[in-house]
Amino acid sequence: MLQPQTIAPQGPAFSPLIAGYWRLMEWNMTPQQRLQFIEHHLSLGITTVDHADIYGDYQCEAAFGEALRLAPHLRQQLQIVTKCGIATRAKPAHRIGHYITEARHILHSAENSLRHLATDYLDLLLIHRPDPLMDADEVAEAFIQLHQSGKVRYFGVSNFTASQFTLLQSRLPFSLVTNQLEISPLEQSALLDGTLDQCQQTRMRPMAWSCLGGGRLFNDPHYQPLRDELAQISEEIGADNIEQVVYAWVLRLPSRPLPIIGSGKTARISEAVKACDLTLDRQQWFRIRKAALGYDVP
Repeated sequence: MLQPQTIAPQGPAFSPLIAGYWRLMEWNMTPQQRLQFIEHHLSLGITTVDHADIYGDYQCEAAFGEALRLAPHLRQQLQIVTKCGIATRAKPAHRIGHYITEARHILHSAENSLRHLATDYLDLLLIHRPDPLMDADEVAEAFIQLHQSGKVRYFGVSNFTASQFTLLQSRLPFSLVTNQLEISPLEQSALLDGTLDQCQQTRMRPMAWSCLGGGRLFNDPHYQPLRDELAQISEEIGADNIEQVVYAWVLRLPSRPLPIIGSGKTARISEAVKACDLTLDRQQWFRIRKAALGYDVP
């Protein structure tokens, strides 16, 4: 069973793998089935769940909350993460997709998330994407108000560059505790652009989304060489499948990312947990890097 781990010097303790609910509405579960799914990953020690206000065309948070209301005592076992800051055309008032990080919107979105998720506090609230019109002082104003009211315990960002992170941090009296980033063999930009360096520098663990490349790892012919290499390494280290090898590859990074598992299948959740017991040596890690990028180190 997985054990909680502190994700930042003044941050919360999260499970080393996170249950992602981005595609919840696609899983076609009844409220009772959603509850059983929550109970399953809790039984494995996956206690942290990842949401965003826009997921499922603004429906996923409420669907999760509907299940949680069937067993409200489970709330104390969970760490609920959600995000705000994107406006999609799923709402008629939005004639165009855009970012919105005004203080009023952040406060309103947090209140909606609290109601939808059937909770009176959020463990962690993230700004979902960098906003070219973001006023750092205004975001800080909203964060401070939510923190002082007890409605949000910790704050972070998602998909921010190191400089964007530093800008927002400069306006806050408390530390941001994570940067949620796309990290996978298919998307390695964060490994060398300074973003993960900043995570190491501040001893802040990133959350890693789309570790499997949104399914491209399995479906895209371009990545057949990567699949072949992953299968070979899977045999070498005693993994059950290539998914476990990918999660082990992400976990091998010195910034110690927390992979988000986006599947709605209990078997795949159980299999993902085994990745925490797998170890890639340095050359195996770089073999995966090469197979994904198509070239060796310079």
